[in-house]
Amino acid sequence: MLVITVKAGEVWDADAEQFITLDHDVNLQLEHSLISISKWEARWKKPYLSTLERFAKTKEEVLDYIKCMTVSNSVNPNVYKVLSNENLKAITDYINDPMTGTWFADENKDGKKQKNKGPVMQKEEMTSELIYYYMTEYGISWEAQKWHLNRLLTLLRVHSEKESASGKKMSTKDILSRNASLNKARRAAMHSKG
Repeated sequence: MLVITVKAGEVWDADAEQFITLDHDVNLQLEHSLISISKWEARWKKPYLSTLERFAKTKEEVLDYIKCMTVSNSVNPNVYKVLSNENLKAITDYINDPMTGTWFADENKDGKKQKNKGPVMQKEEMTSELIYYYMTEYGISWEAQKWHLNRLLTLLRVHSEKESASGKKMSTKDILSRNASLNKARRAAMHSKG
């Protein structure tokens, strides 16, 4: 979770041709997660993660994604209009943070892609529904939809690469059976019924 402070102040809103005033500092709690992506895609009807030019995000869409990331309650809508450059940089850095120590053969240790190395997890436009599909296919808990998105995508890629390295794909029945066994062992180890 990222917490930023939006400072009180006044800015000119050129679109509305009026000043926007924020009377006091506001702490915004933000999460870049699959839930946030799902909300945004439902509103804008296009894939958030696309790098294709036709799906480039407008300023309005970027600000709306920040609204979708917000987990704070009862936020004054003017808060998003007075975000500082420092706030926007903090949000961008948070979104781009890999949130994991895992890196792949086709990346350097900073998570930057190198050309023509290693398998790619998907060959299609990645949407929230496709990520949910992969979570289901790999038996990943739905709790992971609340994780930082980059951490979840890394886990999905690990599953994909391990699967392709083994040369075989587990059936849904096998995945469910394996998960049931793991859950049973965890319950026994933790002396839990849940």
